This record gives sequence, structure tokens and C-alpha cells, in this order.
Amino acid sequence: QVQLVESGGGLVQPGGSLRLSCAASGNIFSLYAMGWYRQAPGKQRELVATISRDDSTSTNYADSVKGRFTISTHNAKNTVHLQMNSLKAEDTAVYYCNAHRPFRDYWGQGTQVTVSS
Repeated sequence: QVQLVESGGGLVQPGGSLRLSCAASGNIFSLYAMGWYRQAPGKQRELVATISRDDSTSTNYADSVKGRFTISTHNAKNTVHLQMNSLKAEDTAVYYCNAHRPFRDYWGQGTQVTVSS
């Protein structure tokens, strides 16, 4: 099994920055990709960004965050970060770390990000 633990959420003002981190442990060798999703109250969970564990240059972003957020991996690809800049009120959500392999996905418990003045 794979365990994912998120950290780094909090309250920031519009235009501010946060960096989220997700530490993966357990049977991580078969994972193809890791990423971040978010879910605002009353809304569907949506993809934010993903990154390949085979090629760290292979990334994709939701249009709503492209140019503002950056996903990266560190520590032998056991940790994934999401650098969030120029935050907007609409970025407010619970952010979930995701790890993917062909037959299943793993999810963290989520970390709250609130953007408000």
C-alpha cells in the first residue's frame, strides 16, 4: 500500500504564495505519476497538476492554474510539491495529493488552502 501525507496549507491573502508538500511512503516503486487535486465546498474535485515519476519534465496543469502553479518532485521522487503563486480567492479548496498506477489511485487526507483578505 501507499500512504500520502500532505502539508503546507493555510490562510493567505490574494496574490500571496504557498507551497504544498506530499510525502509518499510504502510501496511507491510502481507509481507512474503523482499530482494534486482540489475540491471546494459544494463543487466537484478537479485536477490541479500532475507529474510523471519516470520523467519529471512531463507535467500537466489545469488551465486555471497554468502559469501560477508549479509541480515538482524531490527526494528520489518520493515527495511532490506544489508551489502556488499569485493565489486567487477561487483557489480556495481542500487540496489532495494523488498517486497513480494503472490499477488504482491513492489519496492523501487533504490540506486546506484559504485565500482571503
